Amino acid sequence: MRVTQNMLNHNLIFNLERSNRTMEKYQEQVSTGKKVSRPSDDPITAVRSMYYRSTLNDIEQFKRNADEGLSWMTTTDEALGEVTSVLQRVRELTIQGLNGTNDESGRNAIAEEIDQLKAHLGEIANSSIGGKYVFAGTDVKTAPYRDDPANSNSSKEFRNNNEEILELQVGPNNSVPINVFGKDIFNNDGNGGIFKVLSDIVSNFKNPAAGSSDHLDQLDSQMDNILGQRSELGARMNRMELSISRLEGLEVSTTSLLSKEEDVDIARVIIDLKAQENVQRAALSVGAKIIQPSLVDFLR
Repeated sequence: MRVTQNMLNHNLIFNLERSNRTMEKYQEQVSTGKKVSRPSDDPITAVRSMYYRSTLNDIEQFKRNADEGLSWMTTTDEALGEVTSVLQRVRELTIQGLNGTNDESGRNAIAEEIDQLKAHLGEIANSSIGGKYVFAGTDVKTAPYRDDPANSNSSKEFRNNNEEILELQVGPNNSVPINVFGKDIFNNDGNGGIFKVLSDIVSNFKNPAAGSSDHLDQLDSQMDNILGQRSELGARMNRMELSISRLEGLEVSTTSLLSKEEDVDIARVIIDLKAQENVQRAALSVGAKIIQPSLVDFLR
């Protein structure tokens, strides 16, 4: 085959364009720090990167869920701790009121303090986080301790019977219940629960003739119930904390895998870029010897 001047020209241009494309690729990698800028650069790496990014997005959402769930359960646990403190104070007052050394005014004073503690217990029953009542089941927008909306003269009572579970997903196949049913705390006997016990004690101290002597047993039963509910809640909080720890570890490992797929070795690319520049200079130098001076001058 006869080699013509036009063939030499075309080959030189073709090789220089190919060299420029390679240099452009290295320059883009150095500028972005990424091996792949578009799927066509490396379809397999692009697919793996998308998978890892999707996994990281899921992990981030699971972590947000876990943090929200832990905050919810912490609020619930603090409320249960406060309920226990209230009941312990009521128990102290009840013992004091039952010892027989108090006159009528003394019993009335004790009854008044217990009545105030009962009102405070109602505030605890309406504990909320982010505008959502934690003891209201899934009916989080309605205060569980409230007046009867159908009766304007009614007194406040714990009126929530919602027993639907609130749970948050903290893994692809892992959901954790976060709520404690208010009914199991404040109306566990279906007859007024804690509030009924406190009301009976108040009535007994104001009218000893109509009282009963099992107040301490009733208070102990309520405190045992709170202790059991709090213990079960604590176990779930531990589980949630373990889930957060696992998600943080998974995030680190997935980020590492993504980095290995996407991130470029800057030192390696700069070396490749300099090598490619040398190749281009060599090509221009050789071209200057075989191509007409006017064309080489233009290319240089």
